[in-house]
Order: sequence, then structure tokens, then C-alpha cells
Amino acid sequence: MIEKINLNNILFLDIETVPETEDFNSLDSELQELWQQKTQYQRKDDYSAEEFYDRAGIWAEFGKIVCISVGYFANKSEIRNFRVTSFFGEEATILKDFNNLLNNHFNQAQNLLCGHNIKEFDIPFLARRMIINNITIPNKLNLFGKKPWEIPHLDTLELWKFGDYKHYTSLKLMCKVLGIPSPKGDIDGSQVGQVYYVDKDIDRIITYCEKDTIAVAQIFLRLRQESLLIEDEIIHV
Repeated sequence: MIEKINLNNILFLDIETVPETEDFNSLDSELQELWQQKTQYQRKDDYSAEEFYDRAGIWAEFGKIVCISVGYFANKSEIRNFRVTSFFGEEATILKDFNNLLNNHFNQAQNLLCGHNIKEFDIPFLARRMIINNITIPNKLNLFGKKPWEIPHLDTLELWKFGDYKHYTSLKLMCKVLGIPSPKGDIDGSQVGQVYYVDKDIDRIITYCEKDTIAVAQIFLRLRQESLLIEDEIIHV
């Protein structure tokens, strides 16, 4: 029962990704061919490989992480305190800093990672990019040999499915139906690449990512039938 989980043991997270290069022509010829092959089914005859490249950020082989936002409760007695921080900069540095956080502060048996669609996207993407960057995968991301009940991940999308594996609900829709202020600001996921490469506005991406992380925590509280966080309880560090 999620009501019995100590909130202080959970690390809430969200990642933002973009294509690994600014445009299709920046890829070498072999990667261009591999991208054509990888996306042939998704593109069909509607888009060329070059036209489709703005979506490369959803594949770890062709994308990269530009921001990881995390949040955690530091509750004491009846006082709630939710701290949010972000890692950004060069991808290898982002991943190493996040790795250090997991290994040094969230590596105990009781610690859990929580996100929305985290099992299908965030966790696999993080693990693959760590391997690509020659970074050792931390225990909390390494699923090899673990039984399903040993995997230390909480997925708010999975919790909302209640066993209905065909069902998908976006973070924005869940917030709407649960009465949670929308986490979305002036951009959405499809615009992150342009904001990163064209506008060069990483602060805007950080804000977007942190709002999603807070939204995941709010959803988790609602699933536990607890009151939502108020602004004074959220601290950006």
C-alpha cells in the first residue's frame, strides 16, 4: 500500500531530452542511414528522415539529456518540506551528478524513485545514456536479475492504470482530473529541442522540468488521499 511508504524515502524525478545534434545534417552519414532505418515505421511516407529528426530526443540512441529535475520530501513531524533541484550542463556531467546523488543519498533498500511513465521512458533513457557515456549504472537503475517486486521504482502512470495495461494518461490530464494545478507552462515537450538549440534558454527548460517533478509529487499525494503541497512548502535549491 502506497499509504505506508515514508515520503522521505522517495526521490521524484523528471528528465528533459533533445536530439543529440541540432539538425539531421550534423549526423555522420552512417548515423543518418541508421536514423532512416530506425524511424521508417513511424515516418511511413508522411515525413522524410530529415523532417522527422526533431523527434530524435525520444530515442536514447539519437537523443541526449539536457536536464534532470529531482524533488524529495524532508518532512519533520507535522511540517512538510519538498525540496526541488536540477542538474544541467554537459550530459556527462548531468549524469555523473545524478549518479552521485543516488549513490550517496538514495541508495538504501527503502529508497524509491518515482516519476510519470518512468518505467517506459525516464529509467531506460537514463540507463542507456549512462552506458553510452561510460558511466557505471547505479544500483537504483540497474534492473538486471531483479524480480518485479524488487524493482525500486514507483510509476504514477502505472499506479493510475490499476492493472489496465492498455490505458495511457498524460501527466497533464492526470493533473486536470485530480484537481492539481497544471505543471505545463509556456512550452511543451515537443518544443524543448527548439528552446535548447535555437533559443538557448536552459533556464526555461529547467523551470518546465521542475514543474513536472512537482506535479508527480502532487499526483502521488492525491493517490494517497493526502492534501496537496502549497507554495510555501516547496523549496527550490
